[in-house]
Amino acid sequence: MPRRDLPPPPPSADLRPWLDETAVRADRARILQELGRLSLGPGRLLLLWAVAAVFALGWSFVGMALMSFETPEPLSAVFGIVFAALGAGVLVPAGFWFARGARRDREVRRLLHAWAACDHDPAADARLRAPGLSLTWLLASFVPAALGLYVAFAAAASARPGETTYGEVAYYMGLGMVLWITGLLGLAKAGAHYRWAVRAVRRPTGR
Repeated sequence: MPRRDLPPPPPSADLRPWLDETAVRADRARILQELGRLSLGPGRLLLLWAVAAVFALGWSFVGMALMSFETPEPLSAVFGIVFAALGAGVLVPAGFWFARGARRDREVRRLLHAWAACDHDPAADARLRAPGLSLTWLLASFVPAALGLYVAFAAAASARPGETTYGEVAYYMGLGMVLWITGLLGLAKAGAHYRWAVRAVRRPTGR
């Protein structure tokens, strides 16, 4: 069953002969446009960055905990426990938030595919490609992906025994991985949507 804040699924094949074809086609064009906005709209990109920022904050607390545990001072272990608790308190809700967003994205994709497959309207289908939004996602996701790889590899390559602690290396490599995974998710989403939209536009009438 679709979420209440999402458009309904398309009418079944049994009901289509009883419905006004013009009205169904108009609903299809409107709902496809709405679903495309829900999938690739600027709000979804900002939400992805917000989730990444929360993960980065949580990992920062974990990194400070690791560095505190490596410090020989007596109170460092106490600070490490506090930082670890703060990190868990941020990362666990962020994980649930990410999982909820992933489920919503799957439902949006399912509805998008179902509405696109129920008919063929070249004028409406051509707008599915959304080349401007896809390019925005690609460019905005390439930067954190490249920066994340650089930070992760630079942290490992620049580590020096006796000078760099394991906690510092883990901290910077973790931040790099957060950026890299965020960029990969954005790149994959934009590329998959554009490839599917191109196939949907080229689908011949009657399929």
